[in-house]
Amino acid sequence: MSMNLPPRPRPCLRCWFAVGLIAAAVIASFVYLGIDYSALGSAESLRLMGKFIAEFFPPDMSPDFLAKVGNGALQTLAVSALGTVLAALAGAVLALPASGRAGGLPRHVARFILNFLRSVPELVWAALMVLAAGIGPFAGALALALHTTGVLGRLFAEALENAPREPEHALMLAGAGPVTAFSYASLPIVLPQWVAYTLYRWEMNIRMAAVLGFVGGGGLGQLLYFHLSIFQQQQAMTVLIAMFVLVTLVDFASARLRRGLGPAYA
Repeated sequence: MSMNLPPRPRPCLRCWFAVGLIAAAVIASFVYLGIDYSALGSAESLRLMGKFIAEFFPPDMSPDFLAKVGNGALQTLAVSALGTVLAALAGAVLALPASGRAGGLPRHVARFILNFLRSVPELVWAALMVLAAGIGPFAGALALALHTTGVLGRLFAEALENAPREPEHALMLAGAGPVTAFSYASLPIVLPQWVAYTLYRWEMNIRMAAVLGFVGGGGLGQLLYFHLSIFQQQQAMTVLIAMFVLVTLVDFASARLRRGLGPAYA
């Protein structure tokens, strides 16, 4: 008895071409950088790396230094929280015109602002804010707020575009004003997703807030930069451990909160 076998799929020439281009780009990058991998893996290099790592142990666990690290961790947490809250508020304001609710021209202007804000990295914003507001946590919070506004505003706008408009139109036909119709119809639909996006960005901003200290943004990053610059590796190791603990706790708390927002993933 003969069986009708399904035809074999044709090879994806475009896929193979793309893979070949990526492989060629990777190989060309290694050749262009000219890294001496034999020296990197030599016995002398391994010995020096082992010696450098050993200088980080044991970490400094003195009460005075732990108190300083704890203060830096709280500062990092505050910077990330303040920057995320400011970004969520500004992103929500810009998301309304960016979603096309105010017409074509406001939509293009709002999207241009959002694209510009998120195209500039946080470290660049932090360097600019340090010049504008001075060295400290306020500059770090402003830098996070500016970049994250561009990210959250775009995500909020897309959520609004994908939300059904029928409930809002029904309320407006019943005599409700535009603000009332949006608040009672569209906003409850997109709000869980907005909160989920904000919590996820807060996770990322915790990590970035720890890095912004290297350019004067305060918190654990500034503490780490200070002790590494004067070759106090044991103190730097304590700061690194504090960073890991802080990020882990925030990731866990944020994930638990986001799992409670079931409609945000619908």
